[in-house]
Amino acid sequence: MNTDKLIIGSEEWCSFPSLGVPAIKARVDSGAKTSSIHAYNIQAFKKDRQPWVSFDLSPIQNDRKTALRCEMPVHDRRDVKSSNGTSEKRYVVKVALGLGDHSWEVELTLTNRDSMGYRMLLGREAISGKAMVDPSEKFCLREYTRDEIKQFYVKEEKSENGLKIGLLASNPSLYSNQRLVEAGEQRGHEIEFFDLKQCFMKLDAGSPAVNYRGGRNLNHLDAIIPRIKPAMTFYGCALIRQFESLDVFTLNTASSITQSRDKLFSLQKLFKGGIDIPTTGFADSPQETEELIEMVGGAPLIVKLLEGTQGKGVVLAETDKASESVIGAFKSLRANFLVQEFIKEAQGKDLRLFVVNGRVVSGIERSAAPGEFRANLHRGGSAKKITPSPEERQIAVKAAKIFNLDVAGVDIIRSKRGPLLLEVNSSPGLEGVEAATGKDIAGVMIAAIEKKLKWVK
Repeated sequence: MNTDKLIIGSEEWCSFPSLGVPAIKARVDSGAKTSSIHAYNIQAFKKDRQPWVSFDLSPIQNDRKTALRCEMPVHDRRDVKSSNGTSEKRYVVKVALGLGDHSWEVELTLTNRDSMGYRMLLGREAISGKAMVDPSEKFCLREYTRDEIKQFYVKEEKSENGLKIGLLASNPSLYSNQRLVEAGEQRGHEIEFFDLKQCFMKLDAGSPAVNYRGGRNLNHLDAIIPRIKPAMTFYGCALIRQFESLDVFTLNTASSITQSRDKLFSLQKLFKGGIDIPTTGFADSPQETEELIEMVGGAPLIVKLLEGTQGKGVVLAETDKASESVIGAFKSLRANFLVQEFIKEAQGKDLRLFVVNGRVVSGIERSAAPGEFRANLHRGGSAKKITPSPEERQIAVKAAKIFNLDVAGVDIIRSKRGPLLLEVNSSPGLEGVEAATGKDIAGVMIAAIEKKLKWVK
């Protein structure tokens, strides 16, 4: 037995000088073959005709305000199977690992670990022949206090001429809202969350205003990012219109949000704009039930509430009899709904393309959870990064343009007759797309505001 090996615990502080990382907490897992580090906004490029990769790295858990931009030569690119069984193609870089007073070269795979408990995983290949693991111990080589970690990562000062941005939403703890605040601060702006329920307006020709609780005036803001949940569409859009009248730039206007939220009206605008959608029926009288079912090609079919969100109020009726029962039930509740053809060949999958400033910046394929008939990340579905076809990109960009949306999540389903547009979301969530693609979508949204306002640091 080699007694010269290091004894390490189940958690250890590591360093990577070549990445500018003086300390990062790692989970030591001898059951995992490869080591990985939290990286996002991963971009491949050429340097001196050699493959390199750039990426953002946030070394402190639950803190993306502290971020490092890194560039390294690509050592390899390989398929890595994660603990949940899914396989992902990852870039591999070779760097010097520091453990206590010892250092040696290791391979690191780059992946988004936002949903994991640690920003880094130290696998068995990195410690083979060098260290032994005592799972009952932690921080055998070195331990840091919270204050010491803060000293390691001195945050960049905000630019004096940074923009004043308001995030208008309902829940400050949501991933998307936290990420937007972090991204705004990272880029040197003063960005603040405002609960739209705590905002109130003064309509006056001489001195119109938007005030916040306590009488604080918000007229001075340069821009607003609206993240309005469907239940608050009416009041939220009224607030946005007030900001617009004060010449405050809004990333998505009240008009664009209102139109995209009306499912029937939005589908009418889309097919009028030449975009293919699933065959859809709508009627006010229950006597038209049979004709509605026949209109969309019969069962199986989808019955969808006009006011439903995140998969709520969407029912798959597998037979004509079931279709009649569901339609009758919705009619008895005086609910407005659509009847839509079911695209069986999609096999519970759809695409979410993220459009910012007229450009598709990312794309994911969402798959339904077992037992579900449609993809929904809020109900156990999964997502993976995809490269959309030119036709799918064109549809997404055109759909966003039809509603004049600066930011849009465009949902597309692949059918036998080509891609069909399902829906356009004016407040798309960031968690699923950032986790699946590793891209800094929040940063792209802040950059879109900078471009619109011609801001230069």
